[in-house]
Amino acid sequence: MSDKRKGIIKLLRDSVGTPVSGQDIGDKLGISRAMVWKYIKALRKDGYHISSSPRTGYVLATYPDIIDVDELESKTNTRLIGKNIRYYPELISTNNTASEIAPLVPEGTVVIAETQKGGRGRMGTEWQSIKGGIWLSLILKPSIPLESTAKITLVAGIAVTNSLREIGLNANIKWPNDVLVKGKKICGILTEVSAEVEKVDYIVLGIGINANVNVQELRQEIRDYATSISKEKSKTIDRNEFVASLLYEFEQQYIKFKTHHFADIVDEWIALSDTIGKNVKITTPSRIIEGRAVSITEKGSLVVVDSNNKRNEIIAGTCRYNY
Repeated sequence: MSDKRKGIIKLLRDSVGTPVSGQDIGDKLGISRAMVWKYIKALRKDGYHISSSPRTGYVLATYPDIIDVDELESKTNTRLIGKNIRYYPELISTNNTASEIAPLVPEGTVVIAETQKGGRGRMGTEWQSIKGGIWLSLILKPSIPLESTAKITLVAGIAVTNSLREIGLNANIKWPNDVLVKGKKICGILTEVSAEVEKVDYIVLGIGINANVNVQELRQEIRDYATSISKEKSKTIDRNEFVASLLYEFEQQYIKFKTHHFADIVDEWIALSDTIGKNVKITTPSRIIEGRAVSITEKGSLVVVDSNNKRNEIIAGTCRYNY
C-alpha cells in the first residue's frame, strides 16, 4: 500500500467519524484534491466504505477485514513482541518464512499472512488457513536448553486462551497445542526449533486462530470439530485489535516464563486446561498410553495414570479423549 493511501486511511480513522475535507487531506499529504479523489475511489474499490459530501468532506464508515500493519502497530503496546512485523497477503506457511528469516531478524519479529497455502499442524497434518483467520509466527530467541522448548507451547496456550477469554469466549487448552471453545478447536499452535548441541538458536512459534473464518467454508472433516470467533460471537471482530491484544498477552507470559519459577506457569495452565481430569488416549511414535490425565510436570510433560496405577510422563504425542 502506498504512503499516500496509508496517509488517507490514517487521517480518516483519526477523525473518528468527523468529516475531513479533500482540501485538508491534500494539504496534509502534499497532493491535489483531484489526486485525493482518485485515492478515495481506489480505496472504495478495495472495500473501504467512505461517504462524502461536497460541503463537509469524507468519512470512513467501515473498512475491509484485512490485517493493516500500520493499524496493528499503532494498537500494539509491547516492548519486544511485534516490534517488527512482516505482513504477506499469502504464504506457503508463516512458520516456513519465519524459519528462513529468523537468523537475520531480532527476537520478537512477527510473520503474519492473510492466507496460507500449506499451513500445517503437528505431525505434518494440514491446517486449512482461509481468509479471515489469524495466521502468524513469532520468532523467539530464549537462552534455554533444547529440552525446555515444550514449555513455550504451554506459554502460548495460556496467552491465546486468556486473549479469547478477554473478548468473552470461555476458552480452554487441550494438551499439547490446541485451544477449544465449547469442545471445538479454535486455535492450533506449532512450535519448531533450531538448535545446536542441545542449545536453542531460535524458536518459531506458529499460532493459527479461526478468527473471522466462515466454518462452513472448511472441509467437512474439519468443519465438524472446528469453530471460530465470529461464529461464537455471531459477529466479526477487529483482527488488528485482537492480534495486538494477543501479542501483548504473549509478551507478559513470556516475561513471566523468563523471570518466574515455571511452577507458576504450570498452575495457570492447569487452571485453564480442558484435558486435566479427563480419560485420554495418547499416541506417541513408540507407544500408546491410556488413562487419566492428572497433571503437567515442570518440564511440560502430561502426567497420565494408567489402569495399573502407573504414572506416565509424556512430553509429546497426539491426545484423544476417551468418553
